[in-house]
Amino acid sequence: MFMHSLGISVYPDKSDIKEVYEYMETAAKLGFSRIFTCFLSIPDDKRESYLKEFKGFMDKAHELGFVVAADTNPEVFKLIGATPNNLKPFADLGLDIIRLDGNFGTQGDIAVTRNPYGIKIEFNASMDAGVDLLIKNGGNKDQIIMCHNFFPERYTGLDFDLFQQFNKQWKALNLHTAAFVSSHNDPTIGPWEVFCGLPTVEIMRPLPIEVQARYLLATGDVDDIIVGNYPASTEELEALSKINFQALELRVDEVPEITDNEKYIMYEFAPHWDRYDHSSFMLRSSFPRLQFKNQATVQDSGFGDKKEAKEDKSIPHHDCGKKVFTRGDVLVVNDNLAHYRGELEVVLTEIPNDGERNLIGKIKDGELKSEESFLELCKVSMINKGIFSTNEDKVMIASPKFNYGSVEYNFATKKINKGTSNEKGSFEEFKDYVLSIIK
Repeated sequence: MFMHSLGISVYPDKSDIKEVYEYMETAAKLGFSRIFTCFLSIPDDKRESYLKEFKGFMDKAHELGFVVAADTNPEVFKLIGATPNNLKPFADLGLDIIRLDGNFGTQGDIAVTRNPYGIKIEFNASMDAGVDLLIKNGGNKDQIIMCHNFFPERYTGLDFDLFQQFNKQWKALNLHTAAFVSSHNDPTIGPWEVFCGLPTVEIMRPLPIEVQARYLLATGDVDDIIVGNYPASTEELEALSKINFQALELRVDEVPEITDNEKYIMYEFAPHWDRYDHSSFMLRSSFPRLQFKNQATVQDSGFGDKKEAKEDKSIPHHDCGKKVFTRGDVLVVNDNLAHYRGELEVVLTEIPNDGERNLIGKIKDGELKSEESFLELCKVSMINKGIFSTNEDKVMIASPKFNYGSVEYNFATKKINKGTSNEKGSFEEFKDYVLSIIK
């Protein structure tokens, strides 16, 4: 399996198989390489016939380059004649990954992980499953991977902090970990009759699918992203396929005063990365300054032929009119601090504008959405039974507590729609207004 991969979910027992295959073909062309399906939701009286047809589905999946995981439990094992010590029935189906919903006790779970067919055993990453003890007691770590639950019922998904806590645990064991995001296509289905999207993390439920994925990837501890419900729209699949798994990408609004040297620093040195000795006040991309410091050479930069030394290394100070730089401001150190000249910085916590840095851009509000602040708004709104919805430019919250039933913030126009008025304002002002009413 790849270090990072995208996946879809399909439920052939509930869908037209021709449409399922067309969906798989679309996803495969866009670089998706994992499929999740579920044996648990198949009625008992149909399981036997379904499993007979499943081999054809597996052949199609493998033809398209997918690895397939199926949710199982001890009852499914019994139905197809498998045991922890004998996974041949699953191997005969061509299954690549068995996701265990339930367990067989310590010895049984160890036996499953030591199967001779190379079938990966996927444990539930959304709870402390004792996987560390399983490995210590003889479980085959090379055939153990983790995958979180998805949650059909609104307000039941994982808390974001708990999600990160679990992932730190799995990464400490160096285990491959997957999580689910939810499509907003209409209609979609899941394995069960009642669902409202199928995300892993509750506060991600109303977000655009690519934003969900990027939030999960930004934690640094999620390897695979799987769409939980079927089918996602082609547009959603395309959006996911364009995500950069190797770096967190953020869109920036340039300031009019930005110079050619500053554009060169921002774009030609991408990807930027923060220093190991990082600061709580800013992210620091230091490599550009190796070209812009006094007597710099291209060899100093470490980029060799990739970068050409700039003849004019001057970065004059230009005043942006701000006394304080705020979170999301993108800065470049100027001539007034020549030793660090050229360093690109992204502000995390307010710092004074002392004339040593030029403002060259601002991470788009609609992109950053004030990160923790945005997630806080999601969480509080849901707790207070507000209906939360978003797209790339807008966030809308519906609740009977608002005079006109809903409020809206437009990131593009920076306007707050209160129903009775439509006024200019920041996202933070919008958030404060919502929280003052909805809590």
